[in-house]
Amino acid sequence: MKKLDKKYLLQTYSKKFINFKYGKNAMLYDSNKIGYVDFTSGIGVSSVGHGNKRLAKTICKQAFKAIHTSNLYSILPQIKLAKKISKLSKMNMATFFTNSGAEANEAAIKIARKYGQTKFNSKRYKIITLENSFHGRTITTLKATGQSSMHKRDFAPYPDGFFYNSTIKDIYDSIDKETVAVIIELIQGEGGVEQFDKKEIKKLSKYLKNNKILLIVDEVQTGIYRTGEFLACNFYGIEPDIITLAKGLGGGVPIGAVLTKHKDIFSPGDHGSTFGGNYLSTSASIEVLKILKNLKKSQKLEKTINYFDKKLEQIMSEFEGLFIKKVGVGLIKGLRVKNEQIQAKIVDKAFENKLLILKAGKNTIRFLPPLTITREEIDKGFEIFLKTLREI
Repeated sequence: MKKLDKKYLLQTYSKKFINFKYGKNAMLYDSNKIGYVDFTSGIGVSSVGHGNKRLAKTICKQAFKAIHTSNLYSILPQIKLAKKISKLSKMNMATFFTNSGAEANEAAIKIARKYGQTKFNSKRYKIITLENSFHGRTITTLKATGQSSMHKRDFAPYPDGFFYNSTIKDIYDSIDKETVAVIIELIQGEGGVEQFDKKEIKKLSKYLKNNKILLIVDEVQTGIYRTGEFLACNFYGIEPDIITLAKGLGGGVPIGAVLTKHKDIFSPGDHGSTFGGNYLSTSASIEVLKILKNLKKSQKLEKTINYFDKKLEQIMSEFEGLFIKKVGVGLIKGLRVKNEQIQAKIVDKAFENKLLILKAGKNTIRFLPPLTITREEIDKGFEIFLKTLREI
């Protein structure tokens, strides 16, 4: 498999050469039917777990009817999904559907640029982001990403108009007469599961609103109940101008979305997507939201979050010399370790012991389990994690 992979695929990932054949909720099984506990959910994508029967039946049922027709015609599941998202967000927003988080962020940037062109006497185009942010892999979203390591010379020149700050407090001094928007993640996933202070975020949101500058919140990783609320925005108690979603929205079926209060900002021809929001992806997403809404309403999600958190606290207590602190909200959690070398050792050893976990930033172990994970699966995963830490 490794030989064929290297022969036929572009080598863009540092991957483990294992082929998972099937999964069941938070468990994945390889070709030899050996089980791995998945605390990654495909980097926050498989929100309702692997092999979810309700999602599979919905996909199959829709596939027999119609998978795709294009956005030249109305798509009823797309309309229903947009309405459902608006109601769950508790915000009056219109939605454009994409295939990924990067595409959603691209659309958000275009909305901001048109807003800056049409709503002021002189053009505004500058967008402020944060230094440890991550917003995608396209040329524009790479430039919107504040990590300098992502701005490789190989892919230059990049689009102009993006400016970076190290903290929320620094943003105010960077705003000028050409600034049109600020784009932030409320909890930076790739940046190390860095959670921002609620008071700081509310203050920033109010300031931007008063100055007619757009607040764009990238919820590609934090959205769809990952924090325990439908959106991290709900958790923080803010209503931004634009929100981007993807990952957990389709439970594994590729779909992204950009939501905005500025419903009339785009005209026909301003933006588009051949595949975005087709019958298959929107039907799948509706079912995912039904499953997760019930999980939230029944308080099962809250109990799962509390139980997972309790396990992390026990780890912190037993390994005080290894971890600096626990970070994150809901089921986007992290443990800070002392250095990058320890981080790599833990992730690799955990994989050897049949547990899947993630890196984040330079010194954080990241946990993004399926939101449907059971207590038994949590217990099994942390048994392996304890074993891993004791071996290290």
